[in-house]
Amino acid sequence: MSTTELDDSGADPFDAIVDAPFDSALSERYLVYALSTITARSLPDLRDGLKPVHRRLLWAMRQLKLDPNSAFKKSARVVGDVIGKYHPHGDASVYDAMVRLAQDFALRYPLVEGQGNFGNIDGDNAAAYRYTEARLTRTALRLMEGLDEGTVDFVPTYNGEEEEPEIFPGLFPNLLANGASGIAVGMATNIPSHNVAEIVDATLEVIDNPHVEHARLMELFKGPDFATGGVVAESADTIAAAYETGRGSFRVRGRFHAAEADKAEDREAGIERLGGGQWQLVISEIPYQVQKGKLIEQIAQAIADKKLPILEDVRDESDEKIRIVLVPRSRNVDPELLKESIYKLTDMETRFGLNLNVLDHTRTPMVMGLKELLDNWIVSQIDILQRRSQHRLDQIARRLELVEGYITAFLNLDRVIEIIRYEDDPKAVMMAEFKLTDRQAEAILNMRLRSLRKLEEMQLRQERDELLKEQDELEKLLSSPARQRTRLKRDLNALRKEYAEDTPLGARRTTIAEAAPAVEFSMDAMIEKAPITVILSQRGWVRGATGHLPLDQEWKFKEGDGPAFVLHAQTTDKLLLAADNGRFYTLGADKLPGARGFGEPVRNTLDIEAEANIVAVIVHRPGQRLLLAATTGKGFAATTDELLAETRKGRQVVNLKDKAKLVVVRPIEATHDHVAVVGDNRKLVVFNLEELPDLARGQGVTLQRYRDGGLSDATTFKLDEGLSWTMGGKEGRTRTEGDMWQWKVARGGAGRMPPQGFPRDNRFG
Repeated sequence: MSTTELDDSGADPFDAIVDAPFDSALSERYLVYALSTITARSLPDLRDGLKPVHRRLLWAMRQLKLDPNSAFKKSARVVGDVIGKYHPHGDASVYDAMVRLAQDFALRYPLVEGQGNFGNIDGDNAAAYRYTEARLTRTALRLMEGLDEGTVDFVPTYNGEEEEPEIFPGLFPNLLANGASGIAVGMATNIPSHNVAEIVDATLEVIDNPHVEHARLMELFKGPDFATGGVVAESADTIAAAYETGRGSFRVRGRFHAAEADKAEDREAGIERLGGGQWQLVISEIPYQVQKGKLIEQIAQAIADKKLPILEDVRDESDEKIRIVLVPRSRNVDPELLKESIYKLTDMETRFGLNLNVLDHTRTPMVMGLKELLDNWIVSQIDILQRRSQHRLDQIARRLELVEGYITAFLNLDRVIEIIRYEDDPKAVMMAEFKLTDRQAEAILNMRLRSLRKLEEMQLRQERDELLKEQDELEKLLSSPARQRTRLKRDLNALRKEYAEDTPLGARRTTIAEAAPAVEFSMDAMIEKAPITVILSQRGWVRGATGHLPLDQEWKFKEGDGPAFVLHAQTTDKLLLAADNGRFYTLGADKLPGARGFGEPVRNTLDIEAEANIVAVIVHRPGQRLLLAATTGKGFAATTDELLAETRKGRQVVNLKDKAKLVVVRPIEATHDHVAVVGDNRKLVVFNLEELPDLARGQGVTLQRYRDGGLSDATTFKLDEGLSWTMGGKEGRTRTEGDMWQWKVARGGAGRMPPQGFPRDNRFG
């Protein structure tokens, strides 16, 4: 028989079990996890722009005295200190965070200086932390300035053994300067990097004019400044709208630039001339967060998949600077078309989604616009300024207390010495006789004999005067918000000089320029134009022979097969295939198999019904009109532009009932003005072309009326030139009947017998 063990208090552990609904218990625990993720992992603090892991990394490196002038230390040492003292998480995640802080292609203003392999823009990972070394950058020191001056609160670490700063107090505007990205629970943040000089200019404007308009801020702020440069291809209005609300997106493009080109316009366009009319394009910058190796793979894959037939080759000639060379297939290729196709088919153009979601001073997540963000940051810096000033005032007060005691001792030096020599409790006697505090008396007793010089007294008096002057200035500063704003402006201007536009680190890298209207991009535009002869057999096998060969040439077919349609086209053409079920299909002439064999069944490419037969193959010409007629005697005119199909299934154009079939698909010449229709009953009718409606889809109107049989053929012609038909035979002779007035009636007539000599098969040819 089992027994229930009791704890030390004698209570049954099962008594502690609480019955609760699973969903409420789960939601409570998940809420705790969600809040922890939001406030302590994924979102940056507005005041210093850091997440806890980054803040702890930099703090640990500061504790290790890894400043820019000291020697590097192993990254393993830093990671060990971080996870051991401040951040109880995996070493891999901490090291990855550290690596990112050191990558100049990931951070606009790196906070860690790395030595060794810290990864590259190709997408290669950093070496293990036992092989790399690191130290802080000057920018990181800027961000941590004032940590020893009482500017921020310190909180216990996770185990209570150490302390760490709640935030960093430095004036460097890290949130906007370096940006941040993160995914929390139910929310995310994505902030690009920006130019420090522009951030300072916008901040100074807000300080001077708290009610400044957003449009004025954007004149100074401009927009993102990515570590990898590139071009933000959006209008100023689009960018301004995104920063006003804190949400939006903009296109980021790589840059085409040929530094070695002779002409300025070629350099800006990225074109290098090679002689003989040949040229190549050079990519010098790629979009932020795009791996160079992946981009080159995308371009190479597009060439292999024949999505970029106008591109011959791609080469990576990069060293410390990016240089990707694109070789066009022909010197006649349009460079702008090639660029546009690269933008469309690869990550040479990406979209950056702006989401200014940050933790405010109360650690509450908020999506802020630029103005609100700067307002809050200014408030935090004013608070840090006040705390620094108050801390200094407290220091001055404590020092003044000692200095006053020292001066009192010098004024009564002989008596002080006498008290120390002869009194049993000199401290109490001095405090009573000279009205000294405990600290003053203790300091006098701890004075060295060498401090009893006359010079020392003069120095003390000078120090007191200087401290009193500084104290007065600090008290005025603390009592005057205007003075505080002036001091902040002075400090910001000093920071701006360090990161000015003419410095290597401060120069803007990303160009803000609205993209010019795109060159019309289509796969058709990238097909190399060449003449071909299209052959479609009776059984539906299709092929394309290079060049315009004689149409009456003998072609080889499979046994039992023969020619159905032979016509000339270009590889850039679209072929319209009309089936007798009234459906039209589109086939690219460049997709045709070669003519060395028998070709391929057209049904492998198009979903043509098994019982349907192809009745016409037409080369699409923009604006070309076709005469469409069915065996029912109904028909209409249609434009080829409306017949193009985008899918394998084609487009239903002629609606047919019962067993009716589409039998006539003929181009209508621009000069034609009449329609001739002949039926199975061998009766002919002619009517004006204006009576034929233009439709995109339908049954059409009655062209000729029948008692028995149906429509055999139809065509268009110019009445003045007469109606022509083929006589048959090897010579291919034609006959023309000029006087057609007696067959001309209104559309829908029964007609009369055709002129003598009209073909017995009732076809115009």
